Amino acid sequence: MTPAEQPVAYRVLLVDDDDAVRDMMGVTLERKGFAVVAAASVTEALKRITTESFDALISDLHMPNPGDGFTVVTAMRHSQPDALTLLVSGYPDVQSAMAAILLEADEIIVKPFEVGRFVEFVREKMLTRRPAARLGKERVGVILQRCLTDIVEGWLARAKQSKELSWLPLSDAERTGHLPKLVEDLAFRLSQSSASDKDSDASPSPAAAAHGELRYLQGYTPAMLVHESRILQVTIFGTLQSNLSHLDFSLLLPDVMTIADEVDSQLTQSMDGFMKVTRKSAAA
Repeated sequence: MTPAEQPVAYRVLLVDDDDAVRDMMGVTLERKGFAVVAAASVTEALKRITTESFDALISDLHMPNPGDGFTVVTAMRHSQPDALTLLVSGYPDVQSAMAAILLEADEIIVKPFEVGRFVEFVREKMLTRRPAARLGKERVGVILQRCLTDIVEGWLARAKQSKELSWLPLSDAERTGHLPKLVEDLAFRLSQSSASDKDSDASPSPAAAAHGELRYLQGYTPAMLVHESRILQVTIFGTLQSNLSHLDFSLLLPDVMTIADEVDSQLTQSMDGFMKVTRKSAAA
């Protein structure tokens, strides 16, 4: 075979904090024609991803230093979306316990495995790989707006299953009338990119205050208000779990923190409205 006929070697970024494993896999990959760049930490891998181009990533999932294989895979997916991404894990149940990672990684390989066969597996993946069409990523607030009806229905189903809430003979409309506005307020808060050093960036919510006043008239107790607020958070997070393939993971953590803060603020304002009517009733 002439030099012009030599196949182009696939460039692989190999990330593992275990020197022995990294060396063994690197040597085997190179013997099979791969061009290997090794990284012993997440930090080193991230630097490589931002400065070099790769055809494939092979990363250990669990590493002791800050970050893990998911961090590396996410960075590779955003920086070089056409690269093959493989995660290696020593946990037998990882494929079910960490299903969300499959949204970013192409495969999860469970240890132990025979290195030679693994390298052949990588070669076959590279030869048959076709860039997959990626679903558009959405901010949490956009997902909540799109799934508003599902959130209301999911919340109602949970509320009806609660003995603490369901004993009051309310219609579905009476139970859920407050929800659309509260979720819309939450989605609006999530759409605001500004952040401050304040304890909370929540805004006054007339809808939350009115909800507290109405719940007093309907026969609620303060504990019931807290319980239905907790159900709202559970329902929201369940909605996000059902939309993992659409989530923008790079913004997920701050958005989740905002959800917790906003729902807590809404509950506080509902309690204020509830107590306002309570005091008026006591003074009458």
